[in-house]
Amino acid sequence: MVTSYEGLPGGVAVSQLCVYDWPAADGLHGGTPHLHLTCSEAYVVTGGRGAVQTLTTAGYEVTPLVPGTVARFTPGTIHRLVNEGGLRITVLMQNGGLPEAGDAVLTLPPEYLTDPGTYAAATTIPADAPEAERERIARARRDLALEGYRRLRQADGPEALAAFHRAAAALVRPRLAEWRERWRAGAAAAAAATEEQLDRLERGDLSHLADAVVRSEQPSECGKFGMCGRLDVYRGG
Repeated sequence: MVTSYEGLPGGVAVSQLCVYDWPAADGLHGGTPHLHLTCSEAYVVTGGRGAVQTLTTAGYEVTPLVPGTVARFTPGTIHRLVNEGGLRITVLMQNGGLPEAGDAVLTLPPEYLTDPGTYAAATTIPADAPEAERERIARARRDLALEGYRRLRQADGPEALAAFHRAAAALVRPRLAEWRERWRAGAAAAAAATEEQLDRLERGDLSHLADAVVRSEQPSECGKFGMCGRLDVYRGG
């Protein structure tokens, strides 16, 4: 029986995000529009100001972001971060491990969504490339995703968004078995541990309280080129 879970609470992932200040063709500065297929996401704004643009079947919205704002959205929400000055965010992701395993799909034009190889060629940033080259690739894929995002926003009717959803789902289908194992070891294990603890408390068994531990960690990687900005990431999430 699972009586404890060693990851972050609830199986979430946490990272610190400094949103890109790169200008885009529309005059705004910021990150790469994308969606998640299985993970809800939350932004806890810790500095600066900006906004998150979102696109769903309910339409287009802009949510202002200032220190103290907590903005959250569910899978299927296309989102684009806009940096209006020093925007810094603590990001909480559901199902820690899944976003890193490809749960996010960028809003590339349809011709780049035809198969996993074509998509990977347009989006992968080689970890061993020089920093200037990694930045060039990150900016290029951001601009390519903005092109697809613009088409989705300008589309007349829901079919373009539905087509993007279908393409995104097809891209990740080969990885679903791997995702399920990550979920079992993460969020599902965290929930199972809580269930077992509740059962023990009902029986008057307090033994899990004697096994309490304290853990802390520093970022495992700092300044990583993410989709929306430079990331400090943690192994525990």
